[in-house]
Amino acid sequence: MLKTFSIGGIHPHEDKLSAHQPIIEAETPRQAVIMLSQHIGAPAKPIVAKGDVVKVGTRIADPVGFVSAAIHASVSGKVAKIDAVVDASGYAKPAIFIDVEGDEWDEKIDRSVELVKDCSLSSDEIRKKIAEAGVVGLGGACFPTHIKLTPPTSFKVECLIINAVECEPYLTADHQLMLEHAEEILVGVSILMKAVKVNKAFIGIEANKPDAIKVMTKEASRYAGIEVVALKVKYPQGSEKQLINAITKRQVASGSLPVSVGTVVQNVATVFAVYQAVQKNKPLFERVVTVTGKSLEKPANFLARVGTPISQLVKACGGLPEDSGKVISGGPMMGKALAHVDVPVTKGSSGVLLMNRKDARRGEVRTCIRCAKCVTVCPMGLEPYLLSALSENGDFERMEKEEIMDCIECGSCQFTCPTNRPLLDYCRLGKREVGIRIRVRQAKS
Repeated sequence: MLKTFSIGGIHPHEDKLSAHQPIIEAETPRQAVIMLSQHIGAPAKPIVAKGDVVKVGTRIADPVGFVSAAIHASVSGKVAKIDAVVDASGYAKPAIFIDVEGDEWDEKIDRSVELVKDCSLSSDEIRKKIAEAGVVGLGGACFPTHIKLTPPTSFKVECLIINAVECEPYLTADHQLMLEHAEEILVGVSILMKAVKVNKAFIGIEANKPDAIKVMTKEASRYAGIEVVALKVKYPQGSEKQLINAITKRQVASGSLPVSVGTVVQNVATVFAVYQAVQKNKPLFERVVTVTGKSLEKPANFLARVGTPISQLVKACGGLPEDSGKVISGGPMMGKALAHVDVPVTKGSSGVLLMNRKDARRGEVRTCIRCAKCVTVCPMGLEPYLLSALSENGDFERMEKEEIMDCIECGSCQFTCPTNRPLLDYCRLGKREVGIRIRVRQAKS
């Protein structure tokens, strides 16, 4: 019997239009715009200046503070300027502009396709190498990976969970990555097991990817302690707490971290990046990005350099369709609409969805009919109708008491609402305000 999480969940149309499309290496941009904030925490600090010459893989920004990550050049060329540019959030943020000249890589990077299985490094040395490579979580949160691999000593890690679910509609980057790089991913899993000192790892894959389950199971059979777990298709199973519940049946308490129930979770694309960092000395400066949409001529999975304009990827798929109503960074459930398509690819860019006008148009908002569908589908056991109303009325103190910070912003509530209430919009707004109030309170104490 297939496993799944126990509370809530929905079944949106999958629309995996780019499934089984081989990973294509995207063209190198003429100018790379590399954001200094591509991770949770403090933006990285530039260590290059205008006129400096860099190679592919050159470190161009250092982490600042405990929660931060290094940034590396994705292209070779000359630094044109360091300036602010609008990113996927819609706000202007600092970035390093590099005018591309050739494609010269740092000599330390192993560019061969040879599989490197043996790793003699200690746990500390593995974490150090991951930090130096600027690896962050590639499932969307972009939390610095080396920090996640260093849990508080008060907790004991019992197992590693690899998130290969990719439950967001349309996106296929992780699926194709498993089909093409299963061997490297399994080596990466074994390295992460060594880093967190566990002898058991689970790789969760939903049943709508039988080919990935087959190839990953075959490769996993060659490693002790690694098990592939087939999961029932249900959104948002790719969320950490839901995946932990599906595989281990353990529930992460409100306000707690996965390590509190003995688990560390890593995205499958992050695992591949770890393999490249540790075994190939390759920093994280490129990733697989799905570019898709019902009206798009050629949906595809690209290996794109960080700093590549999204418009370049769209052009490679046949160009922006005439009936485009919205361009989304990510998927339709948790992605964010872009103000324009010249936004650069970042470490967290899992996909680009070109939604047509029909699908992008929201229905007429009507009065709540108290059907409680939003409550039924909420995977965190919250009451979205209440949280939305509190946010709309500015009652943020009550929102905190109703545990708004547990909201994972999956959009299940808004998806199922028969009266088209903007539940997720108000929950996001309220969660942001409550988060600010909590941080201010903590700073004063």
